[in-house]
Amino acid sequence: MKLIDSHCHLNYEGLAERQTEVLDAARAAGVTGFLNISTRQREWGDVIAVAEANDDVWATVGVHPHEADAHPDLGMEALSDAASHQRVIAIGECGLDYFRDFSPRDVQRTAFARQLEIAARVNKPVFLHQRDAHADFVAILREHESVIARGAVAHCFTGSAHELHACLELGLAIGITGWINDERRGAHLLPLLRDIPADRLMIETDGPYLLPRDLQPKPASRRNEPAYLPHIARAVAQARGESLEQLAQTTTAAARRFFGLPEKPVASH
Repeated sequence: MKLIDSHCHLNYEGLAERQTEVLDAARAAGVTGFLNISTRQREWGDVIAVAEANDDVWATVGVHPHEADAHPDLGMEALSDAASHQRVIAIGECGLDYFRDFSPRDVQRTAFARQLEIAARVNKPVFLHQRDAHADFVAILREHESVIARGAVAHCFTGSAHELHACLELGLAIGITGWINDERRGAHLLPLLRDIPADRLMIETDGPYLLPRDLQPKPASRRNEPAYLPHIARAVAQARGESLEQLAQTTTAAARRFFGLPEKPVASH
């Protein structure tokens, strides 16, 4: 079984100080690729450095909507330059978050649109974040059809059936996390998983966040990490009526095709 964790934060507290251990444990569990996601400009160099040091890790560069207010001067050149690195495979995560509103909504929308413009400029896919902002999120994406055509992932999808089908109609790929392992808030997603085409489904831990609620035994740290991706994959496979092996094959193929990842990691140094 070979899986790809299409969204994790290896440079965040809880994983960064144990990075070698975290990666080795995940590899032993069958995870053969890691997409290390950045959320603010000061992280870009760090995620690239991890990717340069590990042939099975790739990086993204972007500004999360929570951080949009801290990046009012987000420029085309800085992000374009970072995105040109050979180990950077996507822009993001970027998007809108009206649930917490850590940045003003107009600032979020501006930062989101700018990053989509940069993605078009550098011809790379995007990782998308959306929470309680579906209408504006879809409206902005519709103004950037070339980006969607190149590739866009709705990371950590937790929405309704209506929102899922709107994302699929736009042409987005869908990222599923351990949210589905939480019977309190993720049960509504289980019947929707069969609606996602196999070539547009990816699985993510979002580690160190979203530790699966039903994971036993739970780690003392209460931190999620890529080694728990098979646990999430089993829940997804069961909901889709597939074997774990079948799900691993299709989601890994989807991620490799979507991001242009080699079948066997190519040495980066």
